[in-house]
Amino acid sequence: MATIKKITKLTDSKFVNLYYLEGENKKGHISHYYVASRAKHLEDLKCKTKENNADGVFIYSLYGEKKDKVVLVHQYRYSIDDYIYEFPAGLVEDGENFHQAAVREMHEETGLDLDPISVKTGYEKPYFTTIGMTDESCATVYGYASGEISEKYQEESEEIEVVLADRDEVRRILKDEKVSVSCAFQLMHFIKDEDPFYFLES
Repeated sequence: MATIKKITKLTDSKFVNLYYLEGENKKGHISHYYVASRAKHLEDLKCKTKENNADGVFIYSLYGEKKDKVVLVHQYRYSIDDYIYEFPAGLVEDGENFHQAAVREMHEETGLDLDPISVKTGYEKPYFTTIGMTDESCATVYGYASGEISEKYQEESEEIEVVLADRDEVRRILKDEKVSVSCAFQLMHFIKDEDPFYFLES
C-alpha cells in the first residue's frame, strides 16, 4: 500500500490551500503530489484524519406549484473565465451541519427558501468531487424551494444569475452550455423522470 512520507503546506488562504505530498507506492516509486484542500491546517487534511466530513453542499431543489422547475445558478468561474450552470452550493461553516448549510446557502445565493426532504444516507452523504486534485467532499441536500428570487444576499465576490429551468430549458442547457458534472447527472434524472425525486425512494 502506498504511504505518505511528508506533507508541506504551501499556502495560507481562507477558503482553499495547496499542500505538497511526498509519497511512495508499493513498487517503491516516489511520487511528488499537490493537493488542494479546504483544510486550514495540515492536521485537518482528510489523508491525516481519515474522516469524510462534508466541506460543502450541493442543493438539488424543485420549484413551482407543479414542482416542474429546477433551481440552477449560472455563475462566473475564474478557473474557466466563463459562466457555468451549477446547483446552488456552498461551504459548510463551523458549527453547522450540511442541512443547515444548504438552507443558508440557498437563501444567500438565490433569495429562495429551501424546505429539505429526508432521504437515505446513501443519497446525501459526502462524496468526493475531483479526487485527483483535491480532498474536498460535498453532500447533496434535496428539497423544495419557494419564495421570490433575489440577489441582495449574494456576496460581493459572487456573479450569479438564478435560473428556474423547466425540462425543455434543461435539455437545452445540457446540449449547449457548460455544466458542472455533479449537476449534469442529476439534471438527466430531472428530464427523464415524471417525479424527479422518485429515485430517492428506492
